[in-house]
Amino acid sequence: MNLSPRQDAHTFFTEYRRAHPDDVLVVDEPVSAEGVTGLIYELIARGRDEMLVCNAVEGVSSPVVTNVFAARHRIARFLDAEPGRLHEAYQSRASRMLAPRIVDSAPLVADEVVDLATVPMFQHFASDRAPYITSGIVVAEDPDTGVGNLSYHRAMVHSPTELATSLHSRGDLWRLLAKYAERGEPMPVAMVIGGHPLFMLAASARVPADVDERAVAGGLFGEPLDLVRTPRHGIGVPAWAEFVLEGTIDPQQNAEEGPFGEFSGYSSHRSTNNVLRVETVLRRDDALLVDVAGGNTADHLNLARVPRESELAEKLKDRFPDVTAVHYPTSGTHFHCYVAMRESRPGQARQVLLGLLGWDPYVKTAVAVDTDVDITSDAEVLWALATHFQPHRDLFVVDGLPGSPLDPSSDPGGTTSRMGLDATRSPDFAGDRIVVSATARTDARRLLGSDGGRR
Repeated sequence: MNLSPRQDAHTFFTEYRRAHPDDVLVVDEPVSAEGVTGLIYELIARGRDEMLVCNAVEGVSSPVVTNVFAARHRIARFLDAEPGRLHEAYQSRASRMLAPRIVDSAPLVADEVVDLATVPMFQHFASDRAPYITSGIVVAEDPDTGVGNLSYHRAMVHSPTELATSLHSRGDLWRLLAKYAERGEPMPVAMVIGGHPLFMLAASARVPADVDERAVAGGLFGEPLDLVRTPRHGIGVPAWAEFVLEGTIDPQQNAEEGPFGEFSGYSSHRSTNNVLRVETVLRRDDALLVDVAGGNTADHLNLARVPRESELAEKLKDRFPDVTAVHYPTSGTHFHCYVAMRESRPGQARQVLLGLLGWDPYVKTAVAVDTDVDITSDAEVLWALATHFQPHRDLFVVDGLPGSPLDPSSDPGGTTSRMGLDATRSPDFAGDRIVVSATARTDARRLLGSDGGRR
């Protein structure tokens, strides 16, 4: 059975660079390992978000492709959509799931000897304990149903054949591990490092435990995901993967890992401290290291939050037709959300905020604004809070709820409180927005010119 070339990340990145050369920054000069992170944060400081290709990273044998998900307009292009239709495009494709298909061969070749020193990874932050795999997608299959599960897990080398990793104690993979523990067996897994961006997006999908994210990937591609079986445990992994580490996780074995630079912007010591014993290393001959920039970068945050936003936007709009847009700002990591809405009756904004805070366990602060406020702009949302919001009337707090264990301010068990802020205009609001005419803006652009009038 022939492989679909549409699922080859190499072909995709080549074609994207050809079609959008201004959206890809290629660095051929030698770069230190931590220098990759330095480049990304310097781009952020300059208001830039290009995909980054580093062809000579110190200590890394493969070219590094990173910052892939840093720009929403780029993710929209992956889905053949306009930026303003990103949520609808993702949900439309993801909901049309297609079961994967097993193929007979793939570009993956097994190493003769397992030695994790040959698997490319690098240290992203000076505060990290060690070089880390940041884009590792662990694939596991339910021993009773065969349904697959995909999830991201950071990992560092513990020994030449073992990785120390954290499984997130409330996730589906953690529950699968408990099922294997009841059977008295280690859990067979395969860690996929690098692949097509649509497969990587699918691994972040928010779906029930009985839904296989590999079928979500098929929906995003518009064709079944090509899988090959790993040689030892027969786990279905993408045929076009860059690297695959096959092995087992023993529920009884532990090893310390961390600190690691997490999405909160802080180094996290919180970990389940599991060990993945690697039995097979598969790689492409020309493998790329498709990296996810850690920390509170848009690359890291968008990869997780675009599927979350898309699901929440659909839920809120279905339940509350007056909701027009949903946005998770980078400034709030995963803990803030903005909602734009038409408030047709008193109390409706509060009802929407309660729905959002109840649905998403990560969101601690949610702000509702009117439809004329640009929720992609922190400055506009803060302006709405400054001019529409009265704390005694428009704020409510709910406490004692489960949140993210990676929130450094949460209780040891991950419990947090949540806050809703209604920054919509009240019915008796007095004031009209100032207006700069279209003619004045056109004249200003003409006078300033493309260089902003600088001389």
